[in-house]
Amino acid sequence: MTSKRYVGNIITDNPTEPTEPYQSSVASGVWSIAEVNAYRSENRWPTQGNIPVDYLVVAGGAGGGGGYYGGGGGAGGMLTGTFAPTGSAITVTVGGGGSGGQHCNSSPNQGGDGTNSSLSGGASVTSTGGGGGGGGVIPSGSLRNGRNGGSGGGTAFGSSLTAGTGISGQGNDGGESLGGHAAGGGGAGQVGGDSTAAPGGDGGDGLQSSINGTATYYAGGGGGSGTISGNGGGLGGGGDGVISFSTNGGSGTANTGGGGGGMRGGSGYTGGAGGSGIIILRSSAQASARTGGTETTVGSDYVYTFTSSGSITF
Repeated sequence: MTSKRYVGNIITDNPTEPTEPYQSSVASGVWSIAEVNAYRSENRWPTQGNIPVDYLVVAGGAGGGGGYYGGGGGAGGMLTGTFAPTGSAITVTVGGGGSGGQHCNSSPNQGGDGTNSSLSGGASVTSTGGGGGGGGVIPSGSLRNGRNGGSGGGTAFGSSLTAGTGISGQGNDGGESLGGHAAGGGGAGQVGGDSTAAPGGDGGDGLQSSINGTATYYAGGGGGSGTISGNGGGLGGGGDGVISFSTNGGSGTANTGGGGGGMRGGSGYTGGAGGSGIIILRSSAQASARTGGTETTVGSDYVYTFTSSGSITF
């Protein structure tokens, strides 16, 4: 027997099937409770909780290498996309930046890795922290290599070294020392710069996002250290590599996921720390609950920016 659909005096056998983005205007007609529940079980029924949410998830950048001519730290992984919320609370975790490598007579000389940023529970997205810059240790060894991460760290000064590898879709590899000084860390949009002469390699540039209404670069790699200028951090918060023995490497900018710059080697100084990550969510639906973060509007959309951990429900 064919089920009937009753709302007031309206009866129809041909309502419009819900289609993405599952907003209320695209499921016209009258539906039986059994049919509504069937669509809800597939997260296809038009409710505010099904309105898509755009995301930017940037992990913490890595620290620049310490020791003698340290490499630039890799940027934190950067992910963008859209998810359909389930109505469950989403845990928001913002990753911190890695520490800079220590000077020649201390350890660890490699820069510390950044930590992951993620959405979990009502969504599942994880970006990986940046890989630390290679440490300029004496004698040379594997600690001169860049570390792997969302974007990889650049190598320290030396030959036959291995740059840190980035994760496809999140970032890029670090640069290598090719007869020059230390190399730059990878960024979300560009491989870290190789060092072929006195300057260290530049940090790889990050990528732009306009999720908050303003085109902004995120996830730039840190510059490698050298003996003359030209070893700048990448666009998106990457810290500069330094040329002075009495200066710390430049730190990555907070809440960009930028990698830290490498240090040249003075006792008591360190590579630059990586910049902390950030998570931004944007939707035409307003959150029904939130802990932490800030709410702003861009046109008719709601924008939620998290620079530290919290939770949100749509």
